[in-house]
Amino acid sequence: MFAKTTLIKRLLLPVTLCLLAVVSFCVRLADISLIDLMSGFSHPLEGWDHLITMLGVGIWAAQLRGKAIWLLPLTFVSVMSLGGISGAASYLVVPSAEILILLSCLVFSALIMRKIRFNTKINVLIVAFFAFFHGYAHGQEISTSASLISYTLGFMVATLLLHGAGILVARLVLIAFTFFVSHALHAAEAVELAKQTTISHSVVSYQVDKTDVSDFFAQQINK
Repeated sequence: MFAKTTLIKRLLLPVTLCLLAVVSFCVRLADISLIDLMSGFSHPLEGWDHLITMLGVGIWAAQLRGKAIWLLPLTFVSVMSLGGISGAASYLVVPSAEILILLSCLVFSALIMRKIRFNTKINVLIVAFFAFFHGYAHGQEISTSASLISYTLGFMVATLLLHGAGILVARLVLIAFTFFVSHALHAAEAVELAKQTTISHSVVSYQVDKTDVSDFFAQQINK
Protein backbone atom coordinates (compact mmCIF):
# COMPACT_ATOMS: atom_id res chain seq x y z
CA MET A 1 0.00 0.00 0.00
CA PHE A 2 2.83 2.38 0.87
CA ALA A 3 4.61 1.59 -2.42
CA LYS A 4 1.45 2.38 -4.42
CA THR A 5 0.97 5.67 -2.59
CA THR A 6 4.57 6.64 -3.29
CA LEU A 7 4.16 5.78 -6.97
CA ILE A 8 1.02 7.91 -7.23
CA LYS A 9 2.81 10.85 -5.65
CA ARG A 10 5.72 10.46 -8.07
CA LEU A 11 3.36 10.39 -11.06
CA LEU A 12 1.15 13.21 -9.83
CA LEU A 13 3.96 15.78 -9.76
CA PRO A 14 5.09 15.32 -13.40
CA VAL A 15 1.49 15.32 -14.61
CA THR A 16 0.72 18.54 -12.73
CA LEU A 17 3.90 20.18 -14.03
CA CYS A 18 2.98 19.16 -17.57
CA LEU A 19 -0.42 20.80 -17.24
CA LEU A 20 1.10 23.98 -15.80
CA ALA A 21 3.70 24.07 -18.58
CA VAL A 22 1.04 23.67 -21.23
CA VAL A 23 -1.13 26.43 -19.79
CA SER A 24 1.74 28.89 -19.32
CA PHE A 25 3.09 28.16 -22.80
CA CYS A 26 -0.29 28.67 -24.42
CA VAL A 27 -1.05 31.86 -22.49
CA ARG A 28 2.05 33.49 -23.93
CA LEU A 29 1.15 32.60 -27.49
CA ALA A 30 -2.36 33.92 -27.90
CA ASP A 31 -5.53 35.15 -26.29
CA ILE A 32 -8.64 33.01 -25.93
CA SER A 33 -10.87 32.97 -29.00
CA LEU A 34 -14.36 31.49 -28.84
CA ILE A 35 -14.26 30.37 -32.48
CA ASP A 36 -10.95 28.56 -32.03
CA LEU A 37 -12.16 27.15 -28.69
CA MET A 38 -15.18 25.61 -30.41
CA SER A 39 -13.02 24.38 -33.27
CA GLY A 40 -10.74 22.56 -30.85
CA PHE A 41 -13.74 21.27 -28.89
CA SER A 42 -15.40 19.79 -31.97
CA HIS A 43 -12.29 18.12 -33.39
CA PRO A 44 -12.27 15.06 -31.06
CA LEU A 45 -16.00 14.64 -31.64
CA GLU A 46 -15.68 14.50 -35.42
CA GLY A 47 -13.27 11.57 -35.65
CA TRP A 48 -14.54 8.11 -34.72
CA ASP A 49 -11.01 7.00 -33.83
CA HIS A 50 -10.66 9.81 -31.28
CA LEU A 51 -14.15 9.13 -29.93
CA ILE A 52 -13.55 5.41 -29.43
CA THR A 53 -10.19 5.91 -27.74
CA MET A 54 -11.29 8.65 -25.36
CA LEU A 55 -14.45 6.84 -24.38
CA GLY A 56 -12.34 3.69 -24.04
CA VAL A 57 -9.94 5.37 -21.62
CA GLY A 58 -12.89 6.38 -19.44
CA ILE A 59 -14.44 2.90 -19.53
CA TRP A 60 -11.11 1.21 -18.79
CA ALA A 61 -10.45 3.63 -15.91
CA ALA A 62 -13.88 2.78 -14.48
CA GLN A 63 -13.09 -0.94 -14.75
CA LEU A 64 -9.78 -0.47 -12.94
CA ARG A 65 -11.48 1.60 -10.21
CA GLY A 66 -9.66 3.36 -7.41
CA LYS A 67 -7.24 6.12 -8.35
CA ALA A 68 -7.31 5.05 -12.00
CA ILE A 69 -10.66 6.81 -12.41
CA TRP A 70 -8.99 10.21 -12.16
CA LEU A 71 -5.35 9.35 -12.85
CA LEU A 72 -5.78 7.89 -16.35
CA PRO A 73 -7.99 10.71 -17.74
CA LEU A 74 -5.70 13.34 -16.21
CA THR A 75 -2.64 11.64 -17.72
CA PHE A 76 -4.29 11.38 -21.13
CA VAL A 77 -5.30 15.04 -21.23
CA SER A 78 -1.95 16.38 -20.00
CA VAL A 79 0.20 14.29 -22.37
CA MET A 80 -2.24 14.90 -25.24
CA SER A 81 -1.80 18.64 -24.69
CA LEU A 82 1.98 18.27 -25.05
CA GLY A 83 1.42 16.26 -28.21
CA GLY A 84 -0.89 18.99 -29.50
CA ILE A 85 1.76 21.65 -28.96
CA SER A 86 4.36 19.45 -30.68
CA GLY A 87 2.06 18.93 -33.64
CA ALA A 88 1.16 22.61 -33.93
CA ALA A 89 4.76 23.81 -33.60
CA SER A 90 6.15 20.95 -35.75
CA TYR A 91 8.71 20.04 -33.10
CA LEU A 92 8.53 16.41 -34.20
CA VAL A 93 7.64 14.66 -37.42
CA VAL A 94 5.56 11.53 -36.79
CA PRO A 95 4.52 10.01 -40.13
CA SER A 96 2.82 7.02 -38.50
CA ALA A 97 0.64 9.02 -36.06
CA GLU A 98 -2.64 8.01 -37.71
CA ILE A 99 -1.64 4.33 -37.64
CA LEU A 100 -0.86 4.56 -33.93
CA ILE A 101 -4.20 6.29 -33.33
CA LEU A 102 -6.01 3.42 -35.06
CA LEU A 103 -3.92 0.99 -33.02
CA SER A 104 -5.02 2.74 -29.83
CA CYS A 105 -8.67 1.97 -30.72
CA LEU A 106 -7.84 -1.72 -30.95
CA VAL A 107 -5.70 -1.74 -27.81
CA PHE A 108 -8.24 -0.05 -25.56
CA SER A 109 -11.06 -2.16 -27.01
CA ALA A 110 -9.08 -5.30 -26.16
CA LEU A 111 -8.23 -4.01 -22.67
CA ILE A 112 -11.91 -3.37 -21.99
CA MET A 113 -13.31 -6.57 -23.51
CA ARG A 114 -10.71 -8.78 -21.82
CA LYS A 115 -10.80 -6.73 -18.60
CA ILE A 116 -6.99 -6.63 -18.58
CA ARG A 117 -5.32 -5.05 -15.57
CA PHE A 118 -1.71 -4.00 -15.12
CA ASN A 119 0.00 -2.18 -12.31
CA THR A 120 -0.49 1.57 -12.08
CA LYS A 121 2.77 2.50 -13.80
CA ILE A 122 2.07 0.38 -16.89
CA ASN A 123 -1.51 1.64 -17.09
CA VAL A 124 -0.30 5.23 -17.07
CA LEU A 125 2.42 4.52 -19.65
CA ILE A 126 -0.08 2.91 -22.04
CA VAL A 127 -2.43 5.87 -21.76
CA ALA A 128 0.36 8.44 -22.05
CA PHE A 129 1.88 6.74 -25.12
CA PHE A 130 -1.30 6.86 -27.17
CA ALA A 131 -2.38 10.24 -25.78
CA PHE A 132 0.67 11.93 -27.28
CA PHE A 133 -0.22 10.82 -30.81
CA HIS A 134 -3.85 11.84 -30.43
CA GLY A 135 -2.67 15.26 -29.31
CA TYR A 136 -0.17 15.40 -32.17
CA ALA A 137 -2.99 14.79 -34.65
CA HIS A 138 -5.07 17.55 -33.02
CA GLY A 139 -2.14 19.96 -33.22
CA GLN A 140 -1.57 19.22 -36.90
CA GLU A 141 -5.16 20.26 -37.66
CA ILE A 142 -4.86 23.75 -36.19
CA SER A 143 -4.58 26.58 -38.69
CA THR A 144 -1.69 29.03 -38.53
CA SER A 145 -4.05 31.92 -37.75
CA ALA A 146 -5.86 30.13 -34.92
CA SER A 147 -5.29 30.76 -31.23
CA LEU A 148 -3.27 27.85 -29.86
CA ILE A 149 -4.49 28.28 -26.28
CA SER A 150 -8.14 28.41 -27.36
CA TYR A 151 -7.82 25.40 -29.64
CA THR A 152 -5.89 23.43 -27.01
CA LEU A 153 -8.37 24.23 -24.25
CA GLY A 154 -11.18 23.23 -26.58
CA PHE A 155 -9.94 19.73 -27.26
CA MET A 156 -8.85 19.32 -23.63
CA VAL A 157 -12.40 20.03 -22.40
CA ALA A 158 -13.93 17.77 -25.05
CA THR A 159 -11.53 14.99 -24.11
CA LEU A 160 -12.32 15.26 -20.40
CA LEU A 161 -16.04 15.15 -21.19
CA LEU A 162 -15.55 12.03 -23.32
CA HIS A 163 -13.56 10.38 -20.52
CA GLY A 164 -16.37 11.26 -18.12
CA ALA A 165 -18.92 9.83 -20.54
CA GLY A 166 -16.93 6.60 -20.72
CA ILE A 167 -16.85 6.35 -16.92
CA LEU A 168 -20.59 7.05 -16.78
CA VAL A 169 -21.33 4.39 -19.42
CA ALA A 170 -19.34 1.80 -17.47
CA ARG A 171 -21.18 2.66 -14.25
CA LEU A 172 -24.60 2.54 -15.94
CA VAL A 173 -23.83 -0.82 -17.52
CA LEU A 174 -22.80 -2.16 -14.10
CA ILE A 175 -25.97 -0.80 -12.48
CA ALA A 176 -28.15 -2.25 -15.25
CA PHE A 177 -26.42 -5.63 -14.99
CA THR A 178 -26.84 -5.66 -11.21
CA PHE A 179 -30.53 -4.75 -11.57
CA PHE A 180 -31.25 -7.51 -14.09
CA VAL A 181 -29.35 -10.12 -12.06
CA SER A 182 -31.20 -9.10 -8.90
CA HIS A 183 -34.53 -9.19 -10.75
CA ALA A 184 -33.74 -12.63 -12.17
CA LEU A 185 -32.82 -13.95 -8.71
CA HIS A 186 -36.03 -12.61 -7.21
CA ALA A 187 -38.04 -14.17 -10.05
CA ALA A 188 -36.31 -17.52 -9.53
CA GLU A 189 -37.00 -17.35 -5.78
CA ALA A 190 -40.68 -16.56 -6.46
CA VAL A 191 -40.98 -19.55 -8.83
CA GLU A 192 -39.29 -21.85 -6.32
CA LEU A 193 -41.57 -20.62 -3.54
CA ALA A 194 -44.62 -21.21 -5.74
CA LYS A 195 -43.45 -24.75 -6.49
CA GLN A 196 -42.92 -25.46 -2.79
CA THR A 197 -46.38 -24.08 -1.98
CA THR A 198 -47.97 -26.24 -4.69
CA ILE A 199 -46.18 -29.34 -3.42
CA SER A 200 -47.27 -28.59 0.16
CA HIS A 201 -50.90 -28.24 -0.94
CA SER A 202 -50.65 -31.47 -2.88
CA VAL A 203 -49.28 -33.35 0.14
CA VAL A 204 -51.99 -31.95 2.40
CA SER A 205 -54.71 -32.87 -0.13
CA TYR A 206 -53.29 -36.39 -0.44
CA GLN A 207 -53.29 -36.83 3.33
CA VAL A 208 -56.88 -35.57 3.59
CA ASP A 209 -58.03 -37.91 0.81
CA LYS A 210 -56.24 -40.83 2.47
CA THR A 211 -57.97 -40.09 5.78
CA ASP A 212 -61.39 -39.95 4.12
CA VAL A 213 -60.84 -43.31 2.42
CA SER A 214 -59.74 -44.88 5.70
CA ASP A 215 -62.85 -43.52 7.45
CA PHE A 216 -65.09 -44.87 4.66
CA PHE A 217 -63.69 -48.42 4.90
CA ALA A 218 -63.94 -48.29 8.71
CA GLN A 219 -67.60 -47.37 8.49
CA GLN A 220 -68.28 -50.18 6.03
CA ILE A 221 -66.61 -52.73 8.29
CA ASN A 222 -68.60 -51.55 11.31
CA LYS A 223 -71.83 -52.03 9.37
